[in-house]
Amino acid sequence: MNTPLVTRGDWLVLGASLLLLAWLYATLWSSGGETGGQLHILVNGRELPPISLQQEQTLAIDGSIGTSTLRIENGRVRFLSSPCPGQQCVHTGWLSHGGEFAACLPNRIALQIGGDEGRFDTINF
Repeated sequence: MNTPLVTRGDWLVLGASLLLLAWLYATLWSSGGETGGQLHILVNGRELPPISLQQEQTLAIDGSIGTSTLRIENGRVRFLSSPCPGQQCVHTGWLSHGGEFAACLPNRIALQIGGDEGRFDTINF
């Protein structure tokens, strides 16, 4: 007697798992957290005064190895350029929700979006 490798129950569990995964993505990660209103910048361990994300501007921030350039537009911010070798900070992309974070570790510059409710993240977990 041959037993099937995949049973109807296996397909049911797989389908339910995919539906649960889609629901978790939609509720906890894709649009979770409110849009932040302020940008908090840390340079060499010292916090600069908060900056509004509502005014479009380009900022040059001097860090420990050079100048990083930030762009603020449409209520979001990103690293445009930085003197670090790996450019991970630039590849982080746009930040717009409360609690989101990006850092240029070699240049010792960190960005965090301030908001009342943070976005779900593994760092928060």
